[in-house]
Amino acid sequence: MAGGWARDGAVQDQIDVSVEDAVKLARSQLPQGESLSHCEECDTEIPLARREAVPGVRLCVNCQSAIDKQQSGRHNINRRGSKDSQLR
Repeated sequence: MAGGWARDGAVQDQIDVSVEDAVKLARSQLPQGESLSHCEECDTEIPLARREAVPGVRLCVNCQSAIDKQQSGRHNINRRGSKDSQLR
């Protein structure tokens, strides 16, 4: 049930679009292409098991973990909300 001037199902549509955007973002950040034998950041050797498990891998586990920690808090705001919902 929508309130105000919004049609029924508008809230669910907004949720669906937000989820689709998050999935597209996650897929776009997946590595692609040939895996590297050495890390781009620290130049340590990337184990064969990791290269086979993650096609297109470019970073060792330690460097990838550090980057993931830096990026973890960036996607907590729903920017698709209507102007009406932002005023409440």
